[in-house]
Amino acid sequence: MLRALRNTGIIVIYQTPDLHVQWGQNVPAEWSSDDIAGKVDNQFMPATAIERIVERKRAVLASGAPETLEFRSSVDDGGRWYDMWIDADTDDDGVIAGVVTTIVEITERKRREQTLRTLLREVSHRSKNLLAIIQSIATQTGRYSTSIDTFLDRFRGRLQSLASSQDLVTSSNWRGAMLSELVEGQVARYRGEDDDSVSLQGVDVYLNPNAALHIGLALHELVVNSMSHGALARPNGRAHLTSALNGAGGDGPPTLVLTWSERTNAAEMQDEKRFGSVALERVVPLSLDGKAEFHVEDDRLDYRLEVPAANFEAD
Repeated sequence: MLRALRNTGIIVIYQTPDLHVQWGQNVPAEWSSDDIAGKVDNQFMPATAIERIVERKRAVLASGAPETLEFRSSVDDGGRWYDMWIDADTDDDGVIAGVVTTIVEITERKRREQTLRTLLREVSHRSKNLLAIIQSIATQTGRYSTSIDTFLDRFRGRLQSLASSQDLVTSSNWRGAMLSELVEGQVARYRGEDDDSVSLQGVDVYLNPNAALHIGLALHELVVNSMSHGALARPNGRAHLTSALNGAGGDGPPTLVLTWSERTNAAEMQDEKRFGSVALERVVPLSLDGKAEFHVEDDRLDYRLEVPAANFEAD
């Protein structure tokens, strides 16, 4: 049996009723570098769990009922995790003749469990953030819609914009999205993948998830507005989108500046305050802790968004 155990990696220890080791197999070298025969638990078992281990073994000796225990070999470096089963060894008369301890390392399982818990907390956190964004969009869209049909049409488009940005974020394992990919995705939804009426000129940065969702929403509003009142509503019309890092190389972190400019119908744009302009001027910059300027005059639309460094990574 001992030879068979040697090939399993399972730790098995047999102790007499006074808890002196009679024999042990596969005991880790970090617990004891020599034979543990004749030793008691506090001479080789991890100090982090010794009190609980001895307490459970004495309970088994007293009652004969099996006990289980999960313990970690060390606290400072995270240690290794183990499952322990303690059983009484009885003779033909039912008298307890010793204690059999079986120990299996479960470090990898514990790490997977910890990773899963971390991922679930992250998913929960991001889901709540996304639901809050959707709730805000629904409220503001309803406020600036004159009919249920108008609301549904606008709300559906904004949800699809979020979904497109979310796809990019998810495909990167929740790390974020490249600005260029975000622009291409939002424009392609309305103009087709080969359309070049909107192109990004300037630096390309990696946006964190929150920035990707909100900048994606801003791009959606700009594209939809342009297709209704601006350059994209005319044959061969073009909108100009540029990106630059302000303050790069200075004492503080750089700021990403996005600028959208185009020819537009200022009269139509000034008819009423719409959610699109509210999103561009307030919702997006506030969500990024940034600043925005939105101007429509002399048949020209200019939008400038300043994005703090905490929202992106630059090469």
